[in-house]
Amino acid sequence: LWVLFDGGLLTPLHPQPQQTSEAEPGENVVPVPARRSSAQRVKRGWVWNQFFVLEEYMGSEPQYVGKLHSDLDKGVGTVKYTLSGDGAGTVFTIDETTGDIHAIRSLDREEKPFYTLRAQAVDVDTKKPLEPESEFIIKVQDINDNEPKFLDGPYVASVPEMSPVGAYVLQVKATDADDPTYGNSARVVYSILQGQPYFSIDPKTGVIRTALPNMDREVKEQYQVLIQAKDMGGQLGGLAGTTTVNITLTDVNDNPPRFPKSIFHLKVPESSHVGSAIGRIRAVDPDFGKNAAIEYNIVPGDGGNLFEITTDENTQEGVIKLKKPLDFETKKAYTFKVEASNLHLDHRFHSVGPFKDTATVKINVLDMDEPPVFSKPLYTMEVYEDTPVGTIIGAVTAQDLDAGSSSVRYFIDWKNDGNSYFTIDATEGTIATNELLDRESTAQYNFSIIASKVSNPLLTSKVNVIINVLDVNEFPPEISVPYETSVCENAKPGQVIQTITAVDKDLSPAGQKFSFRLSPETSNKPNFTVHDYRNNTAGIETRRHGYSRRQQELHLLPVVIEDSSYPVQSSTNTMTIRVCRCDADGTILSCNVEAIFLPVGLSTGALIAILLCIVILLVIVVLYVALRRQKKKDTLMTSKEDIRDNVIHYDDEGGGEEDTQAFDIGALRNPKVIEDNKIRRDIKPDTLRFPRQRPPAEDNTDIRDFINQRLHENDVDPAAPPYDSLATYAYEGNGSVAESLSSIDSLTTEADQDYDYLSDWGPRFKILADMFGEEES
Repeated sequence: LWVLFDGGLLTPLHPQPQQTSEAEPGENVVPVPARRSSAQRVKRGWVWNQFFVLEEYMGSEPQYVGKLHSDLDKGVGTVKYTLSGDGAGTVFTIDETTGDIHAIRSLDREEKPFYTLRAQAVDVDTKKPLEPESEFIIKVQDINDNEPKFLDGPYVASVPEMSPVGAYVLQVKATDADDPTYGNSARVVYSILQGQPYFSIDPKTGVIRTALPNMDREVKEQYQVLIQAKDMGGQLGGLAGTTTVNITLTDVNDNPPRFPKSIFHLKVPESSHVGSAIGRIRAVDPDFGKNAAIEYNIVPGDGGNLFEITTDENTQEGVIKLKKPLDFETKKAYTFKVEASNLHLDHRFHSVGPFKDTATVKINVLDMDEPPVFSKPLYTMEVYEDTPVGTIIGAVTAQDLDAGSSSVRYFIDWKNDGNSYFTIDATEGTIATNELLDRESTAQYNFSIIASKVSNPLLTSKVNVIINVLDVNEFPPEISVPYETSVCENAKPGQVIQTITAVDKDLSPAGQKFSFRLSPETSNKPNFTVHDYRNNTAGIETRRHGYSRRQQELHLLPVVIEDSSYPVQSSTNTMTIRVCRCDADGTILSCNVEAIFLPVGLSTGALIAILLCIVILLVIVVLYVALRRQKKKDTLMTSKEDIRDNVIHYDDEGGGEEDTQAFDIGALRNPKVIEDNKIRRDIKPDTLRFPRQRPPAEDNTDIRDFINQRLHENDVDPAAPPYDSLATYAYEGNGSVAESLSSIDSLTTEADQDYDYLSDWGPRFKILADMFGEEES
């Protein structure tokens, strides 16, 4: 590369098309612009274009790439050239003095097409850059060292048979790794090495097409074509690559079905079952898949109505099946025609002819030793349940239809008739009863009878026999359900109080009627009657005004029920009718015996509530009496310790055992104690207590007046003990209205006492007055 000088500075120029200037042979020349713009200041006096290096260089010496030179280099060794960037030092080296660049190893354009490097000119002594660092590119020049390759091969393709010439098959594509922009190294041309004359290929596009008309799949189905791709435009010296294309001819319906022979002979035993396959025939179609699908049909003719033919989807065979039984003694041979045709037709081949074929089928019936045949497929018999043992109820018949007729023997299949209610005559086939029958136990018997040939006992046939047991009227009718019948006390004559129905254990014939009536011994009583509605139901009706539970709570009504069968059966059914209390609308209120004595007009809930309240009051009274007796006992024990007074203490519900500040009986003996202000623990403390006015007591003060004063103070004092508290006073005074509270002079029984005076004692005794007051009636 020649470097141009301009002002002593290095300035890169834009790459320009290469042009020839004065240079040494074999060196790269840097293009110089023809004219510079006056506004542009050129700061560099040397530039270079791209360098080129040949790939795959195999020489013994390093490959020369180019030369770098600065205008400041006077050739005296003061300038040092350096190289950096892609491959510097490993792929490319530079002579620090001369600036010559060499490639030290072989390069591959397909691996890396170009390298970007940077050059620098520095002073040898000062190590300072003389020029700004500049960048240049070294391109690897391509050679034809890669053959074309089919990346998608080998290929698989298909084309319909009988396709015209030029029918498209497949397009192949080969790629060449060489540079397509340089020379003909990457220009590929396609050709067929193997596969002519059936197929052809376009040299430029690689499209494969058919080259012969009417290629038949039935002749040859698979083709293997070898394709070659050659670079350098196919010229001599180019590299080539190959691939294989496997082409299959797909089937079209171009062949009709054909029977291999015109007559098919079949032999069929006369014992063949209806619906069984008796033979197979086949028409040959060389086509494949749905194009080879064949449909078989029987052409109407002699014997064709006894047979049918279907197609086996797997083998495409015609399966002949039996539609009706065969009988050698009736007809020994049958002949008919079968037609085979394609299901899927191709209109392009209609000119070939009809796609169908016909063959004749001859069937010979073979005589077989057959089992006996019953005259009926099913036997049904009837017998009454009271039939005596040994009575013949019916017979079965079987015959041997073969040419040499044989006798027949009959047997009952005991596997299905383990109870052996019937027997059969082995020769005649008559069936008789073996035990007494009961329709209510078993209404129908179902068993099988076997008939076998005497000449060949292994040949047997079987038939079912159904025996229905007929009913004999032996059970009387009864009321269907146990009715709970009731009648109101205020009932009127003619009211229906119950509708009844009847049932019969016998198997009632259609239209059987039940009749209802009263028993003769009760028909003269006017209480109730039976009204027969003539539809197997009857109504129980009243026959007088009103019924009294106090006089008679239950009424028994015998009803006679008869059936209409022969002989007539009847039964007497007793109905129980209960008298109940009802309201004006006839709604039943109560049917219990206890309800007779309850007040009229109260509901059941109200009566229960009243009884519950009474029970609670009785329990309270009993508890109170028991507690009172317990207190009396304790008081008597306490009184023995105090010899001075003969006073019985009755403890109240005050402060309990901890009440040490309760009232002291000594205050009744010493009036001075009244002045002491002792706190009573059984009184709720209250700052708003009313002050008690206690008059000074004198020695001659009447104790009775004192007690009355205290009673009055407690009555009007809101802070007094609770209502259930009882203040005890040891002295009662003379002439007390309440008299003595001691049990010494009490009456013998508390029931004889009158507690009405308690209501006069004030509000403190209201609870006792309510408890011992006059009891409710």
